Amino acid sequence: MPGIKPSASLTSLMMDKQDVTLTSLTQYARRPGATQSSLLQSARQPAPEEKRNTETEEKKAVPAPKKKRKKKHGITANLSGTRYEVIRLVCEKCKFDICKEDDPNSYLIWSDSFVSADRITELKPFQRINHFPGMVEVTRKDCLARNMMKIQRHHAEEFNFVPKTWILPADHSLLQNYAKDLKAKKKYRTFIVKPANGAQGHGIQLYRNAEKIPPSEHFIVQEYIDKPLLLEGYKFDLRIYVLVTSCDPLRIFIFNDGLVRMSTDKYVNPADANLSNLYMHLTNYSVNKHNEYYQKGDSVETGSKRSIRYFNEYLRKNDFDTMLLWRRIYDMVVKTLLVAQPHLLHAYRMCRPGAPPGSDSVCFEVLGFDVLIDKKLNPWLLEINRSPSFGTDEKIDFDIKSALIEDTVRLLNIKLSDKRRNYFAQKAEAQKRLFRTTKRNEVDMSELEKKRLNIEKRKEELKEQLARVRKATAREDFENRNAGRFRRIFPSEDKLKQQKYVNIMSSIFGVVMSGRAPAMQKEIQKVYNNQWREEDILDMIAECEADEKDGKGGVNKVQRGPKPLSSMPMSVQSPPMEDEFELEEEDEEAEYASPPGSPSLNRRESRPPSTKSRPGSLRPDSRVSNDASSLCNSRPNSGVSSMRSRPTSNMSAMNSRSKSLSRINGKQSILQRSIIDDNFLITVVKEREDELTKKTLQALNDMRIKFPGKTDQEAELILDTLHENWKFHKPRIASYWLVKLDSIKRRKVIDIVRSNVRAVLQRIWRISDVDNLRLYRIFTRVFNRLLWSHGQGLWNCFSTTSQNGSWETIFSKSSENICENEFNCCRRIVQLCRDCLLIVYQFAAEAKSTSQQNSENTDLSSAGTLSSRDKSSTLMVPPNTQTLSQRYSKLYPRADTTAT
Repeated sequence: MPGIKPSASLTSLMMDKQDVTLTSLTQYARRPGATQSSLLQSARQPAPEEKRNTETEEKKAVPAPKKKRKKKHGITANLSGTRYEVIRLVCEKCKFDICKEDDPNSYLIWSDSFVSADRITELKPFQRINHFPGMVEVTRKDCLARNMMKIQRHHAEEFNFVPKTWILPADHSLLQNYAKDLKAKKKYRTFIVKPANGAQGHGIQLYRNAEKIPPSEHFIVQEYIDKPLLLEGYKFDLRIYVLVTSCDPLRIFIFNDGLVRMSTDKYVNPADANLSNLYMHLTNYSVNKHNEYYQKGDSVETGSKRSIRYFNEYLRKNDFDTMLLWRRIYDMVVKTLLVAQPHLLHAYRMCRPGAPPGSDSVCFEVLGFDVLIDKKLNPWLLEINRSPSFGTDEKIDFDIKSALIEDTVRLLNIKLSDKRRNYFAQKAEAQKRLFRTTKRNEVDMSELEKKRLNIEKRKEELKEQLARVRKATAREDFENRNAGRFRRIFPSEDKLKQQKYVNIMSSIFGVVMSGRAPAMQKEIQKVYNNQWREEDILDMIAECEADEKDGKGGVNKVQRGPKPLSSMPMSVQSPPMEDEFELEEEDEEAEYASPPGSPSLNRRESRPPSTKSRPGSLRPDSRVSNDASSLCNSRPNSGVSSMRSRPTSNMSAMNSRSKSLSRINGKQSILQRSIIDDNFLITVVKEREDELTKKTLQALNDMRIKFPGKTDQEAELILDTLHENWKFHKPRIASYWLVKLDSIKRRKVIDIVRSNVRAVLQRIWRISDVDNLRLYRIFTRVFNRLLWSHGQGLWNCFSTTSQNGSWETIFSKSSENICENEFNCCRRIVQLCRDCLLIVYQFAAEAKSTSQQNSENTDLSSAGTLSSRDKSSTLMVPPNTQTLSQRYSKLYPRADTTAT
């Protein structure tokens, strides 16, 4: 219409339309094959320059987001279930990340209360939680009493550390009968009544008349220990901390310090007038802290709460046998947890059904044993606390409990890589299940296939055993390096004691699990009393592999002559005679008839290839035939066995002589000629061994213990002074050797002599590996005997009258014949170990006094160096020793010789 102007919107629309119709169509019409829809779609898009301008404007308007750095997650600890601040402080000191909420996926989970079995089942293998399922069987008073009474019926003498106990109301009639018998004998006893599930001393009462005890309540009644050992006139008990890191297999550690909890009123024998005075009869901190006479000490030697280190020093000053007491306490702790082991193992395996035996435990537990000591120094088990208090009301509490938790966390060996390793292990196990082949029926198998199947089963069992042995060795090595203030008491280092504990455990399983007892007892002997070493298992695996190779060639295939050695070059030999073939076939049949792992097969498989040696030298693998050794009655294990199949090079002259004799006298049989030659060989070898043994004895007699900074004459004078003043030094040396030094440090003292003796044997016998030498095996038995019973074997050598545990008993109980020179060598080694202990003790005593003046910088290696009268036999200590000041500052934080 004329007169109406187009609006701006219409103008813009017309311009847009014009752009679309003219510009866009003319630009895109030139492309061949362009359709109308594609042209219209492309026309709607902005031009490239306009698009570029809009993108730059948007970038200027909106700032680019900053890249978030991925936070490196460390080892997390879930402490939401505990109220103790000391646990949080120790975890922060160990550089753990404390979770703010209840995180079920944390590496470490610490809880003060009961943990359900479902939660333990849901744990991943890399996680650790501070409670075992089934531990209530010894931590609850009535369960502990019930289990102890059940085991006491079979082992009354072994489990006599628990007071007589009755569980009410079930045992009320038995309690009344016992009280009537006492009344008839005119004897009076005091009875202490405790709630079955009580804690912190609540609800405890004392009775002089058992007839007044109410029968309807669920109580535990125990005979009161009325003659306790007193500390400054007060009754006390010991809070001993025990750590259980695993129950499959069982591993028990005891902390070298704890609390001495004293009552606040001086002790008087119980009477009707003072039965209600709980401040005198009870030692619980929760009870005595309310008394006005309770004292908070500024140190470990004052107050109503003291340390076990102070208690040990108090016993020594009053001439009590501290070592005897702690041996009894160790024995009591181990036997108590052996009673709980059937319940622990069953409950743990029910919660962790997929975990293989011997794997890392997801559970650990810190237990508090309450022990009372009587006047005869006998420990009595009062109760076991599953969640001991970690409150730090006093400085002594913080010092002891923080050290306890820190060493506990270190022994758990929690690593950040555990989660990743667990993931890959689960993946490998899933693939193994996926590609597992179906088992064939043995009826359809041939004899050869059955034989191969049996060999494969045997090899798999050996591989599992090898993995178990290697893992146990690695675990023990880690524990020895990271035990800190803990000491492992089970498995015991004393083999005799360990065998005793294993027998007790087997008997307990027979009492508790009667149906499954045989299978479990067999497993116990396999796990806790395994005598196989890694080298033995590898030899048996090699035998299985050799049997597999032989089985592939056929069962009925008979090999002629001895098997060729894989590591030796083949040599062309002359055709053997018929008699020789018969003898070789008999030897080979005897060898293959022996079962896997027999001595003959092991010797043949593990024998190293013979190399050319010097004339007149004796190699440790030289052997004489069994026939010859039986004829001449040679010593067992003397390193002399059969030579006929593979003579050594140092006897080549005698072998050539035997060949010449055989050519001259052709009518003589092969067996007679071999007997004559072997008799001659045995005589020569025996003479050579005796000669080298004499040289070894002479070298050992020339050795002396060198004191750093002093001459040999001064060192001898020091030893003479120690022997002359033996009554004065005896208790101090006993405390230093048997109490202060742990098993690792005792072994290091003995290793000073052992390493030098090993070097002497290498020099005299001219061999590098002396482990297979008979004389060194005898020395090893002596060294192990000296370390017997935590060093008691060496300490017995200082006594001229004590024959119990003497090192000579290892030969009196053995069928092995020991010649006079060998026995004198052992005697000299024992003397060197005694002198080494005295020198190290004296050096440590002088270093302790000089360290106060900051002038002690001497090496421990010089304290244990062996010197000789001539320079040719001077020996050095292994180079991995630290300076004495560094070693003793790390091992002994205190200057005195307090018992650990």
